Amino acid sequence: MTLIQWFIFFLAVQVIHYLATWKLYQKAGRKSWEAAVPVYNAIILMKIINRPTWWTILLFVPVINLIMIPVVWVETIRSFGKNTTTDTILVLVTLGFYIFYINYTQDVAYIPNRSLHSTTQAGDTVSSLLFAIVVATIVHTYVMQPFTIPTSSLEKSLLVGDFLFVSKFHYGARTPMTTVAAPMVHDTLPLVNVKSYSKWPQLPYFRIPGLQSIERNDIVVFNWPVDTVYKFFDRSGRKAVDKPIDKKSNYVKRCVGIPGDNLSIKDGAIYINNELLILPERAKTQFHYTVVLKEPAYGAILEENKFNEYLPYYTISASIWDKPEVRAYLTNGKNTAQLSEVTRDSTMVVVQGIINQDDYTKLGMNYSQTAGEINMTEKVKNKIAADPRVLSVTKVVHPKDKSVFPQNSAWSIDNFGPITIPEQGKSVSLTAENLPLYKRVIEEYENNELKINGNQILINGTPTTSYTFKQNYYWMMGDNRHRSEDSRYWGFVPADHIVGKPVLIWMSLDQSVPWSKAIDKIRWERLFTTVGGDGQPYSYFKFFLIALAAYFGISFYMKKKKQKTA
Repeated sequence: MTLIQWFIFFLAVQVIHYLATWKLYQKAGRKSWEAAVPVYNAIILMKIINRPTWWTILLFVPVINLIMIPVVWVETIRSFGKNTTTDTILVLVTLGFYIFYINYTQDVAYIPNRSLHSTTQAGDTVSSLLFAIVVATIVHTYVMQPFTIPTSSLEKSLLVGDFLFVSKFHYGARTPMTTVAAPMVHDTLPLVNVKSYSKWPQLPYFRIPGLQSIERNDIVVFNWPVDTVYKFFDRSGRKAVDKPIDKKSNYVKRCVGIPGDNLSIKDGAIYINNELLILPERAKTQFHYTVVLKEPAYGAILEENKFNEYLPYYTISASIWDKPEVRAYLTNGKNTAQLSEVTRDSTMVVVQGIINQDDYTKLGMNYSQTAGEINMTEKVKNKIAADPRVLSVTKVVHPKDKSVFPQNSAWSIDNFGPITIPEQGKSVSLTAENLPLYKRVIEEYENNELKINGNQILINGTPTTSYTFKQNYYWMMGDNRHRSEDSRYWGFVPADHIVGKPVLIWMSLDQSVPWSKAIDKIRWERLFTTVGGDGQPYSYFKFFLIALAAYFGISFYMKKKKQKTA
């Protein structure tokens, strides 16, 4: 909705409110015109229903007002004696229009000093629950949001199974754009697995001023700009979904490029304005390395170094690999993972993937496992290279790939650019060569009509040779460079997609350990560690336990003291 449409909608709501309540305002000792003045009428209504004036603010906070407005409907009719269960149901199912019936047909009397406490246990429980939801939604939307690391794109900096608190106020809390949505859930309602929001109506983008701007090397949570999946991780054959910005899937990556930066990647290293980007000490960048062994000790090396991301190579007899029944079995996904052919000669085939030991026995295959591709940091790579069982360790540099942004380039995820990251208010010359870089920015993120007429570029019907950006953009990448779907594949992240800054790991669960070993499953050294900061992570968990014990101790002492004086 445009601002004019929202203004018309707001005026329509005020008219409806006046028509539904002006007589009730009079019966409460107020003037009828007070029901017609926007915002002021809500303040007066809070006085009529004997609720605090600050409730008025909650009526205008998106999502929270979906809870508060029905509450006000119920409070309004109860202030005039309509407090039966039937009255409550009628005002809710008619979306408040039951108040029209009371206003014009019922001879009701105003109850100025009615009790605000529920007369039933169920009513008291509902009131407490609604209050808790409102408070939690405010915290979740404007202060701090819990977030889980679902993928390995930031390993080993952040681990799969880390539970984070994401600050909304560091970069400035973004007010919800989707006004009709279930509180504290994202794009899907749990259990029932249906959409949790309505695309209409939408509020314009607005962000409360933050404490800081996004800086290079910050880890940032943002909405995945090209998200059209039904729900996070659901990339099945369902029809693509056009989601509102704030309902796109949440991603977490490291910001390696800020507005105005000139960025390039050379053999996996990031260069900003032609200088190598120095990552913080806590950033543990990983790359793929091909490890060739002197002896078949691949499994032992994996176990000793606790690798959880690897892709081994197998040398298999070509006569066995080429058998139709063997090929069908090994490549149809029924085993641990699908295998794919890498190279071959007249007698042997090198296959990449993962296969169970039992599968070899079942198929009667003779094999020797001589190499593999392991994901690891530079420090671990040096350790592996010094292992006497290892013949060589070679960094994998990916070749040109048409799937890399902007999808028609000659770049790869390891050799990319240079590109200039868009900056608000700055202009860029548009050419046939660089237009693919900024096409989505111009059309999708900044809502322009872009057309190509021969050698001419038209924006909103006007021929142009340049474009001025309306907002800032960022370049996000994972520290796990070859296991990260990031800006190298889908481009720039707009400022209006920024969600917040991860600040604390409050829980961390090792996904490879079963719940039957709950003590071992918890990564105790990561509990209550900060995400940012200098030096290595430090756990503040013991201080949390001390504070918790102090709280319960003081509470117990105060309770006993109160009992003695009673």
